[in-house]
Amino acid sequence: MKMIHNGFSNLRTCFRLPLPETSLSRPLPHSLPFRRRCLATVSAAANKEKEKVIVISGPTGTGKSRLALELAKRLNGEIVSADSIQVYQGLDIGSAKPSQSDRKEVPHHLVDILHPCEDYSVGQFFEDARQATRSILDKGRVPIVVGGTGLYLRWFIYGKPDVPIASQDITSKVHLELAELQRKEEWDAAVQLVVKAGDPKAQLLAVNDWYRLRRSLEIIKSSGSPPSAFRVPYDSFRDQDDLNVTDGSGANTAEETNTSDLDYEFMCFFLSVQRLELYKSLDYRCEEMLLGRDGILSEAQWLLNLGLLPNSNSATRGIGYRQAMEYLLSCRQLNGQSSVGEFYKFLSEFQKVSRNFAKRQLTWFRNEKIYNWLDASKPLETVLDFIVDSYQNRSGSLVVPGNLRMPRDITSHREANLIKSYRTRNRHFVRREDCSHILDWIGKTQSGMQRVVNPIEGNYERV
Repeated sequence: MKMIHNGFSNLRTCFRLPLPETSLSRPLPHSLPFRRRCLATVSAAANKEKEKVIVISGPTGTGKSRLALELAKRLNGEIVSADSIQVYQGLDIGSAKPSQSDRKEVPHHLVDILHPCEDYSVGQFFEDARQATRSILDKGRVPIVVGGTGLYLRWFIYGKPDVPIASQDITSKVHLELAELQRKEEWDAAVQLVVKAGDPKAQLLAVNDWYRLRRSLEIIKSSGSPPSAFRVPYDSFRDQDDLNVTDGSGANTAEETNTSDLDYEFMCFFLSVQRLELYKSLDYRCEEMLLGRDGILSEAQWLLNLGLLPNSNSATRGIGYRQAMEYLLSCRQLNGQSSVGEFYKFLSEFQKVSRNFAKRQLTWFRNEKIYNWLDASKPLETVLDFIVDSYQNRSGSLVVPGNLRMPRDITSHREANLIKSYRTRNRHFVRREDCSHILDWIGKTQSGMQRVVNPIEGNYERV
């Protein structure tokens, strides 16, 4: 089977419809079919008045970008990237950023808008993506939001929590309070500082996630409460959906999700393939990112030369970039030397974290009931025709045909056993000599490198 390929080498009006008076004058029957029909009717009627926004997501490497591009051509659309790494200039390979030619053909938003030294948050994405969506609709075009960053998409669809924005004074104080600890790389001490300030969940943050640690302290100082004290709008929709599950399976379809209070009519699609095929594709994809002179190692070198450290901000937390930066730092400590074994250890780790990330994406979106799951191994034209027809359908209902439907869970013991026994089989890096050109590049570029003194200007020195 062949997945929709995304060309690797080449980023409110709220109308509430009240129920008819007659429906309030008598109790509703308790039969499940009636409840589902009633919910679908109310949801469809409410959505008729709303502007449509298409959302496409899926695990890394399932062809989201190519599908969105072709969909935009058919529907006179523009693309809004929901990728936490594509926002950064210079990080092209690791984020599978759309090519310049694609961006000329179809307008893309939220691609290349920040320098890697800058941080980007889900709250900022919400503001930027909603503004881009409104702008696209005002031009009479179709917004197509595409990406795999689950939290970005959740906030974009359901809204962001009412967390206070820190004043400039508080932001400065928090920066000064944590700056020295960050400079000395005393992560544990910084975490305990924030825990004592009032956020015990700071201990659950990923190591060196300084942005979220600072943000937690800003919220505490601004409101007196930790971030977890502020309810997320998504929780209300999730609670409503849980009430609709009566068969004990939790198998709500997108049609059963209560969307009448959302700002737009969101048409959400999740691309996926059989897990074994996905893992193979991801392993090959990681290899391809290391080919050529301008691969992900070159981009990771640039991040290091800017003075950034792995996992120190939004850009350096990206899958692939963190592992590549850690690998190059170990090479620099050995004056630009790396063994074949160390390279293959890095590649194996890169592939492993990519598969694990895809697994987390599947788990995350399995619980996002607003999404219709589509089989990305089907021909591109078939998937395109279905989404275009669904967009143009004014009935308010959307039913995925059996030939396109992808189960949310593993459906057979055979598939589960194959996944458990899966082992990577490389396509490009098979023999020891296959990585010789990379080891030569490391020897030429990483020897004598020293930590950057000025991360803002991007200066670095050779010893």
